[in-house]
Amino acid sequence: MTSRRSALGLIGIGLPALLASARGASALDYPTRPVRFLVGYPPGGATDIIARLIGQRLSERLGQQFVIENKPGAGNNIGTETAVNAEPDGYTVLLVNPANYINTTLYTNLKFNFVRDIAAVASFNRVPNVMTVNKDVPAKNVAEFIAYVKANPGKVNMASSGNGTSVHLSGEMFMAMTGTTMQHVPYRGAAPAITDMLGGQVQVIFDNMPSIIQHIRSGALRALGVTTTQRSPQLPDVQAIAETVPGYEASALFGMGAPKNTPKEIIVKLNSEINAVLAEPDMKARLADLGGDPLIQSPEAFGDMIKAETEKWKKVVEFAGLKVE
Repeated sequence: MTSRRSALGLIGIGLPALLASARGASALDYPTRPVRFLVGYPPGGATDIIARLIGQRLSERLGQQFVIENKPGAGNNIGTETAVNAEPDGYTVLLVNPANYINTTLYTNLKFNFVRDIAAVASFNRVPNVMTVNKDVPAKNVAEFIAYVKANPGKVNMASSGNGTSVHLSGEMFMAMTGTTMQHVPYRGAAPAITDMLGGQVQVIFDNMPSIIQHIRSGALRALGVTTTQRSPQLPDVQAIAETVPGYEASALFGMGAPKNTPKEIIVKLNSEINAVLAEPDMKARLADLGGDPLIQSPEAFGDMIKAETEKWKKVVEFAGLKVE
């Protein structure tokens, strides 16, 4: 007859295996209800466009809705803090974007540490920003724009999708490296900034390619340069800013994160599904059309990229002498 102590010992040995099996079954069944996909900006900008593209295909593949929830404000920090404080059960995920890397240094009183508190799930793509002007600006290239700004001190307004975004810091880097001065006008997202660009209230924006490219192609706005070191296949006739300003580089890395302690099995499943979506010919073409090829890799590799981007933008923030309380 098995003693009580022996029976308890057998239970103790079997319990971890049972728990592991339960977690595996949970990941296998995941998701069993809608998933909240947080975006820290209003609808219509680059982050929102990419989130909706990926979210729609995940909804179709996994049989549960990935519901885009726009939570704009505080330079993307409201959406990120919501994700950090969410239950780590796989039913809240975050659209990771350049503001996440930048804000670590830019903001002095954050209630979270992005690298520590958000688990990397999967990368989506990396895209250039595009230095774009409205029709009233006479400059046709980067060199002419530099001359125009210097000849019109205090008259050129630079729009951005918010303080501390890659759109903002791309412009700050440009001013620092060219000795120009423009008035920064932050908006609550790219869409309202572009509306005022079209209306002539602001003259230039270094916007993410997905939210600006259709306005460039239609001729409503004029692209002067891309922020990657090489020209973009999507805008082959537009120079890289680095052709005029040597050493200039600023691109935007997008992906998905989740609250820390989200079960690894769920992260692995999401990574696998996202990578499958990114490999689809239609998705590859759509992302390329928006300005960047898919980045198919593991959660660990994306985590390493997040750390590298955070270090890169730290240098830009410190170089520009920017701080937000």
